[in-house]
Amino acid sequence: MQSPQERRVCRSAAGLLLAVLLATAAPMVEAQQPDPLQEHWYHNWFTLTEDIMAWEEDFPDIVRVVSAGETLYGRDQWVVQISDWSLTNKSDGTPKEQVYIDGGHHGNEHLGTELAFLTAEFYIEGWAAGDAEAIRVLQNTELHIMIMLNADGNDADTRWNMNQVDLNRNYDHHWTEDETASGDGPFSEPETANNAAYMSEWVADADLYVTMHTGTWILAYPWGFTPQMPPDHELFTHIADEVHANISADLPVRNANAGIYPTHGTSRDYGYGVMGYPCFTFETDDEQFLLWTVQSLSDRLAVELEVMRYLIDNVWYWRARLDVRSLEVRGEVVEVDVVNYGWASTANASIHYSDSDGELLWHSAPFGVNASNDSQAFLDASNLTSVEGGTWSLHYQKRVIDAAVWVGEPIDGGVVDIGAKKSALLPAPSLLLSLIALIGAALTRREN
Repeated sequence: MQSPQERRVCRSAAGLLLAVLLATAAPMVEAQQPDPLQEHWYHNWFTLTEDIMAWEEDFPDIVRVVSAGETLYGRDQWVVQISDWSLTNKSDGTPKEQVYIDGGHHGNEHLGTELAFLTAEFYIEGWAAGDAEAIRVLQNTELHIMIMLNADGNDADTRWNMNQVDLNRNYDHHWTEDETASGDGPFSEPETANNAAYMSEWVADADLYVTMHTGTWILAYPWGFTPQMPPDHELFTHIADEVHANISADLPVRNANAGIYPTHGTSRDYGYGVMGYPCFTFETDDEQFLLWTVQSLSDRLAVELEVMRYLIDNVWYWRARLDVRSLEVRGEVVEVDVVNYGWASTANASIHYSDSDGELLWHSAPFGVNASNDSQAFLDASNLTSVEGGTWSLHYQKRVIDAAVWVGEPIDGGVVDIGAKKSALLPAPSLLLSLIALIGAALTRREN
């Protein structure tokens, strides 16, 4: 019986032959002729399809393949969904983290596409080999990887899609016709519209988005349209410091506007500014003169893959993670002690108090909590009235960026301490009533 690897080699060989036969099926698009050894050739759409379908067949417990839509020439934009699908949630019952990756916006940037492929391959083959890191990640994380977004441009070995549009200038975030080949308007091209639709449908809660390109060797974060630092700059600079300290001191990690050049309408800025993801553009070097490589891709892209493993393995930290350690009600003040385990700040946390039916009775003014920090807040509770069965909850955005996802989390009743308070059930006597009672008692004693 053939092993999965042997079957994949056979499929690839058959795929190469069929790719040659089908080369004339799509006008203006010629199939590449890659070296059969997978580590030394760049994928075309057909060989990529063969490889990912083999993954789905050989590893059905962890691999699903879906289409995000079709390119102008009818090629499916495949997304490889990788996770331990036997587990709906993590072991603690919370939802799995989500990571979104795409490659190949520019069809002739083959190394960026291959980095997306290698990232998927690492976790799939690592799982099959019993690698502890791969197993841990897939038990706690969903990876969604669109390896080749611009399949038409890839097979024609051109930067653009078949409408001669630069797809990475076609997103609905600061789109402008002043950019070269930006299209007739935002999302005028099916490739970009499909990508944005997939984000909204499948990974709206993602805590990492990396788009992969080839050009200037850099890991670039927002913004591209302005030199101003993004609102979550401390998260991005923390990641930069960790990459430089533990992986590569030479890899530039910086704002895209300064690190590459000014751009508008990019998927990175759309992911951050509209979807609220922490986003990176990972650009490999541009030394790709042929459609194959003498040096193995795993060696060529070893640093890039190590950075991706770091970003994915630590995705839990790329948002605010607030935990209320104590909540005390003292008269007309609520004192709350909050710790942030994540590496992103939040600017508008608030405490909510609801009745047993979930109806909101009171909420505090917003307060901020910095990344990886403890904070104390003193909140006005002059209009707070407690009721039987009332519950407390914490509401905040995952990051400072306005588009970040809101989360609502219950506060453990064991950390709540209610002292002197107003209550709808047992109202405390007013000062006037107390005085009247004292005077009445004195008069009664005098008469007796």
